[in-house]
Amino acid sequence: MKRRVYVHVGAPKTGTTYLQNRLTANLTTLAEHDVHYATKPLRTPSLFQFRASLDLLGRTDWEGPIAKSDGAWESMAKRIRRHNGTVILSHEILAGAKPKNVARLWEDLEVGETTELHIVYTARDLTRQLPAAWQEGVKQGQRWTFARFLERFQNERIWFYRVFDFPSVLTTWGTDLPPAQLHLVTVPPEGADVPRDELWRRFAAACDIDPAWAPHEGPGANRSLGMAETQLIRRLNRRLERSQRPGGKYDGLIRTMLAESVLVERESERVRVPPALHPWLEEKTARWTEWAEQSGVDIVGSLDDLRVPAPDPAARWRDPDRSRPRQQLEAALDAPAAMTDQAARRGAPGAAPPGARPEARPLRLPPPLT
Repeated sequence: MKRRVYVHVGAPKTGTTYLQNRLTANLTTLAEHDVHYATKPLRTPSLFQFRASLDLLGRTDWEGPIAKSDGAWESMAKRIRRHNGTVILSHEILAGAKPKNVARLWEDLEVGETTELHIVYTARDLTRQLPAAWQEGVKQGQRWTFARFLERFQNERIWFYRVFDFPSVLTTWGTDLPPAQLHLVTVPPEGADVPRDELWRRFAAACDIDPAWAPHEGPGANRSLGMAETQLIRRLNRRLERSQRPGGKYDGLIRTMLAESVLVERESERVRVPPALHPWLEEKTARWTEWAEQSGVDIVGSLDDLRVPAPDPAARWRDPDRSRPRQQLEAALDAPAAMTDQAARRGAPGAAPPGARPEARPLRLPPPLT
């Protein structure tokens, strides 16, 4: 009996963190049903799968100790070959794979001989996906404005365009696979009347597993920042040398602690695409969904979920690159307050030694400006 390997290739900002956290939280119960989220002892599955994905793609431009990936794919392939039943590999950077990377995966996993390969791609409407992608890039050290980001996306001159173009991604990954083994999972639209875990249910259906086998949700998803908070991080990136941002202490402070722990908790106006861009997004989405209908790929959910919603005429669009100075100032005060608190606790008597993870404590932030 062949093992079945489901490679979840992204796309970024489509609930991938939520799905990966849920798989991690249910390793034991899934394994009881012969479903394996490939990992390694003393490694979190997400880290092991990230490093294996980097190695498979030959990516050397990710910096910092978390990205040390030499030999990780070989180790992953060996572990997958040891399993029977269903094995899941998931990381969003796999959406950027080239034919040579796919060919290597086929060879190393013995696809067609002992392995039945399936590809899973999660897709989301572009009006929600583009703001989230811009913010993610800024959190990773990018300095571009939202206008510049959108311009590069429209000109197809950015990595995010290549990985959001699901006809291209599924064509690359689907070479020599029957369409029924390519699964396009749509993310429910905002405000949809569906169960809270509908995305998990759809993903489980694509992987042909019972969603009840993973009852625990896991940690919270990767939440988005508001306008002011994103601009604060972007401006901070511009103040730092490029060599300081990727990886290491700076990245831990700015992305992990500041952006994902402190600023994400603030209430701020959300980033939205300009109404003038909607016709272009509608045309692009129509072409992509038409391909999905004609290709015969397995669609889990509804292609209607990817439709570009009409702009709300009652909501005034605000340029994210011109967020209100007062809101940016308030966010800017929260940032040093949090960092000062972190530094004080590390240096206090009885504090944890350098390198140890400090005990999580609530941050005392200054009151809003009046």
